[in-house]
Amino acid sequence: MSSPAVQYAINVLVSLAPVFLFLAALIFLDSYKLVKLRDVILTILVGCIVSYAAFWVNTFAFETLKIPTHTYKRYGAPVIEEIFKAAYIVYLMRSQRIGFMVDAAIYGFAVGAGFAFIENIYYLQSVGKDYTLLYWIIRGFGTAVMHGGTMSIFAIISKNFGDAKGSEHWNVFFPGLATGIVIHSFFNHFFLQPLVFTGGIIVFLPIIMMVVFSKSEQVTRTWLGVGFDSDADLLKMVITGDIAKTRIGEYLHSVQTRFRGETVADMLCYLRIYLELSIQAKGVLMMRQAGFDVPPDPEIQAKFDELQFLRKSIGKTGQLAMSPFVRTKGRDLWQLQMLQK
Repeated sequence: MSSPAVQYAINVLVSLAPVFLFLAALIFLDSYKLVKLRDVILTILVGCIVSYAAFWVNTFAFETLKIPTHTYKRYGAPVIEEIFKAAYIVYLMRSQRIGFMVDAAIYGFAVGAGFAFIENIYYLQSVGKDYTLLYWIIRGFGTAVMHGGTMSIFAIISKNFGDAKGSEHWNVFFPGLATGIVIHSFFNHFFLQPLVFTGGIIVFLPIIMMVVFSKSEQVTRTWLGVGFDSDADLLKMVITGDIAKTRIGEYLHSVQTRFRGETVADMLCYLRIYLELSIQAKGVLMMRQAGFDVPPDPEIQAKFDELQFLRKSIGKTGQLAMSPFVRTKGRDLWQLQMLQK
C-alpha cells in the first residue's frame, strides 16, 4: 500500500495536472503565438484571485439565502463563478487585447485553469483524505477542465459577436455567458454519471478547440493577406506621392478646406507611420507562423511616441477625418498593441 504522502501527491497530480496540460496544448497549437507566456501566467493568477473572490461571494450568498446546498450548487454557484471568471475576458476584449478566436480560447482557458487550481487546492486541504482516487480523477479531468472549457467557450462566442457588432457593446457578452452558466449548471446536476460526463469533456472539448483553431487560423491568414497587400499599396502611394491621383487623395484634398496646411501634413505623416506599424505587425505574425522567433524592434517605441504626438497634433477632428483608412478598433488596434508587448 502507498503511504499517505504518496497518495496525497497522486491526488494533487490528477486533480491539477490535466487542466494545465490542456492549456499547454492550446498554447503549443497556436502557430501564430498570439499570446505570450507572461500574459498566460498573469491570466492564471487573475483566475486564482477570482476563485478566492467567488468563494467569499458564494459563501455569503449561500448563508444569506439559506437554500439547500444542492440547489445552490446547481443554480447559484454557476452564475456567480462564471460571471467572476468572465470579468477579466470582458476587460481584455473591451481594451482590444484579444485579436482572434485562438487567443480568446487561450485566455479563457487560462482564467479557468487558475480558478480550478485554487478550488481543487481548497478541496484537497479540506476533504483530501476522505475521497478516493476516482473522485480526484473526476475533479481533475472533469471539474477543472470544465472551468477552463466554459470560459474558453464564453471567450470564443463573445469574440465572434464582438467582431460582428463591436466589443464596446455589452450585449455581445451575454450569449457566451449564458452558455457557460448552462454548461456549468448541467455539470453540477450530474444528470449523467460523473465518470461518463468527465469522459465526454475529455472527448468533445478537444474537438471543439480543434475546430476553433482551424477556423481562426483561416481567418488570420485571410486577414493577413488582404490587410498586408492593401496597407503596402497605400503606403507606397503615400511615399511616392501617387496618392493625390487616388480617391484617398481626392478625399484628403477635400478636407484641406477644414484644416490648416501643417495639420494636413501631420495627417499624412500619421497615416504613413500607422501603415508602417500595421505592416510590421502583420509581418511579425507571418514570421511567427513560419516558425521564426522575431526579436523586438528597438525603434518601435519611438514610432509609437511619434504616432502619439501626431495624434494630439491633428486633434479629435483630424482623427475622425482619417478614420476611413486609419482603423483604431478591433484587430487593427490589437495588432499595434501586440508590437508594444
